[in-house]
Amino acid sequence: MSAERQEFTTDVEASVQQCFATITTFEKYPTWFSSVEKTAVLDRYRNGLAKRVRLHVNMKIRTVSYVLQYEYDRPTRMTWNAVEGDLESIEGGYVFERLAPKLSRVTCHQTVSVGFWIPGPLRALIERQALKQSVLEFKAAAEENAAKPRRTNARPRHTA
Repeated sequence: MSAERQEFTTDVEASVQQCFATITTFEKYPTWFSSVEKTAVLDRYRNGLAKRVRLHVNMKIRTVSYVLQYEYDRPTRMTWNAVEGDLESIEGGYVFERLAPKLSRVTCHQTVSVGFWIPGPLRALIERQALKQSVLEFKAAAEENAAKPRRTNARPRHTA
């Protein structure tokens, strides 16, 4: 099955570092990616970033499981490719560009070959909508994380 590259760009009210931290916290995906049912980090690089992650994704027509292997150029880029699973192939990535201290331009691109038959027009529609929806869900999660007050180790001051 031939796969077509899809791409979607949006601006996010969060720093590049906050965007990168949000997208690399795979354990939280099920809380904000509506199609991700479950994730498991299988192994990590020495710096703590996930190297291989198993995802269980509800594609509406069926739930699939696959393992993606990630590479990073911290904090501006993340890429992935499938190394096993129910889909024929997946490759893609995120790029984070700084527009201002708390504003980033985020571009996600992905090429997916599902490996099972879906009518061409329906497949293209699903791919376009799924990519756009996932980026907009990421945007909401990153902006929510950016809006949270940062924790500090300083003790609160009490005045008497």
